[in-house]
This record gives sequence, C-alpha cells and structure tokens, in this order.
Amino acid sequence: MSIRTKLTYKHTVFTCYLAYIASAAVNNIASLLFVTFQNEFGISTTQLASLVTINFATQILVDLIGARYVDKIGYRIAAIIACCFSSVGLVSLGILPNVMSNTYFALCISAVLYAVGSGLCEVLISPMVAALPGDAKESAMSILHSFYCWGHVLVVVLSTIYFSLTDTEDWFYLPLLWAIVPVITLILFAIVPIKTLNEETPSMPMSQLFRKKLFWLFMLLMICGGAAEVAMAQWASMFAETALGVSKTVGNLLGPCFFAVMMGLARVIYGKFSDKLPMLKALVICGILTVCGYLIVSLVPNPYVSLLGCGIIGFGVGIFWPGVLSVSAKRIPAGGTAMFGILALSGDVGCSTGPQLAAVVSEIAGGSLNVGLLACIVFPIIIVVACSILVKSEKKPEKELSELN
Repeated sequence: MSIRTKLTYKHTVFTCYLAYIASAAVNNIASLLFVTFQNEFGISTTQLASLVTINFATQILVDLIGARYVDKIGYRIAAIIACCFSSVGLVSLGILPNVMSNTYFALCISAVLYAVGSGLCEVLISPMVAALPGDAKESAMSILHSFYCWGHVLVVVLSTIYFSLTDTEDWFYLPLLWAIVPVITLILFAIVPIKTLNEETPSMPMSQLFRKKLFWLFMLLMICGGAAEVAMAQWASMFAETALGVSKTVGNLLGPCFFAVMMGLARVIYGKFSDKLPMLKALVICGILTVCGYLIVSLVPNPYVSLLGCGIIGFGVGIFWPGVLSVSAKRIPAGGTAMFGILALSGDVGCSTGPQLAAVVSEIAGGSLNVGLLACIVFPIIIVVACSILVKSEKKPEKELSELN
C-alpha cells in the first residue's frame, strides 16, 4: 500500500495548517530584519516601507489572477506552485542581498517571489478546507486561520531566540531556515487527498457573482476586517516601545506577539464553541469588542491599560477574516474559488488601507499615533452595522432575503 492511500483528509487539514504557518513566515520575516537592512546595506526607511507595499501589491494582483485561474489548473498544482514561490522567495532573501550589487533590488525581487506564494495561499487554502467533508465549516475555518497567528508568534519568538544565540551578521541564515517550512508543505500537498469546491455543480461565473448585492457587502466586510486588524498589528511594536519605553526586542514580544496570541485565541475559542454562537452574531459582538479596544488604546493615558486594549483589539478582530469567509460560503454556496479569491483581494486592500489611514491621520495630528488609531475605529463600526443588517436579513421572509442576494 502506497503512502498516498494511507493519507486521509486529516492530513490535508494538517498540511493547510502548515501552509498558513509558512505564510506567516513569508509575511513577517522581512520586517524583523528591517533594522539589519538599514545598518548593513544602508536601506532607507522609505525603501523599507516600499517593500511592504510591494508585498501587498503583489498579493493583490495574485489574488485577482488566482481567483480566475486556480480552478483551471487545479488545487494541487496551485498549492505546489504557491509553496515553490514561498520557499524560493525566502531563499532569495537570504542569498541575493549578499551577491547582488544593488541590494535594494535584490530585496524587491525576494519580496515579489514570496508574495506570489503567500497570495496564492490566500486564494487557495480557505476553499480547500471549505471543500473537505464535514458540517463544522465555521469551526474548521476559524481554527485554520488561527494557525497564521501561531505562525506569526513562532516567527517572532524563534527569530528573537536565533538572534540572541548568533551574531547579527549571520541574519541571512534565518530566512534559509524558515524556507524549510514551505518545502515540507510542498511535499505534503503533492500526496494528501484534495477535494475541490462545487465538484458536482459548476461555480457561478465572476460576472454573476458581482451582480449580487450580498457579495459586495461581503467585500466591504473583508476590507474593514483587514483594515481593523492590520492597522493595530502594523503599529503594535512601535506602540509598545513608545508607550512603555521598552527595547525593540521587548516591544516585539509585548506588541505584535501579544496581539497575535490574542487573535489566535479568539479563533481557537470560536472554533471550539461555534455550534453555540452563530457566526454573524459573533461578528457583531467581536466588532463591538474591537471598537472598545480602539477607544482604550487611543484615549486611556495609562500605558499598561492601553497595551491591554491592544490585546482586546487582537481578540476582537480574530474571527473577522475567517468569519466573513465562512458566512460567504454559506450564503453564496455557488461562489466557488473565485469568490474566495476576490474576498482575499478585498482583505488585502483593507490591510493596506488601515495602516495608511492611521499614518495619514497621525501626521495631520502632529505625529500623534493615538489619534491615528482612533480614526481606524470606523472599520469595526462598519462591521457591527453591516453584520447587524445581515442578522436581521436572516429573519426576513424568503422573498426579501432573495432580493438582498
């Protein structure tokens, strides 16, 4: 009996978890090396910021392309391609800056390569799990996305340990070591059983999808969810450093790590108790919690209470992304992979919009990060209002519900 015949859908789910850990490594490893890039290669702050923009822009483009073509090339091949780009991008990050004369261009090449891998994973992994047998889709989706949070925590903690044991000039080994994760994931995707969404009935074309009012509402929710999450996550380290007056290392652990742990906990907890609380009501509650978190972070002068507010935001935004995907799959079952791809694109647009709004408002307010973060309260407020409308729509007569669809 071959290895492939012994593998079950449980192994498929485990592989999807590993893929999200790989995505967390891809999306966060470079930011941990920003100071090193500045000191060793003379990369400016503006250039470093543009690397983040290149990453998100590439992922948005891949989301758009993947939404159209992933079904045609198949989930397995697409997953293998995604892992290839992720691993090659990380290897490039460790090698190219040391062998190319234009270091910044080398970093840009690496960013594009690993962003392609991460973007494809965004389009692919959620529908892959949604297609697996079983009824607990919302629970499975929530737990799946928690592994991105645990991956983020692992990247920060293990990388911090690495730098405490080695010299800073040995930084280039770090992305090479993390490249092992997508390589292992690639091997597993080649052999685990995989199901496809809408195998019995074809998915609706994208043109029909865009004619649905409900789909536009889900896109808005994804934009606001991504913005509410990343607006705080992007500034969590700086917030911890400036508010508490701690070092960068401690700031990383108290800021991004605390935020990611709380976000992961929210996803795991909902995954365990999803049968007791409908997702839409959970989204309303978490939206209110996020609003409270932003108010605490922005208005409470005590730095430790403000840091607690950062954790409250992490917990609140935890189920936004997987929750909207789950509700979308339930309310538009024929949406298929294209729907997941466009929603991932919308989420990435939000991930770019949130931090940018915080930065612009902060600058207008004379450099006050608190004021910038307060402006981002608009995103969870929109989520509360929109999800409340959806909750009420579920109670409407079938005719009124069809009009919303």
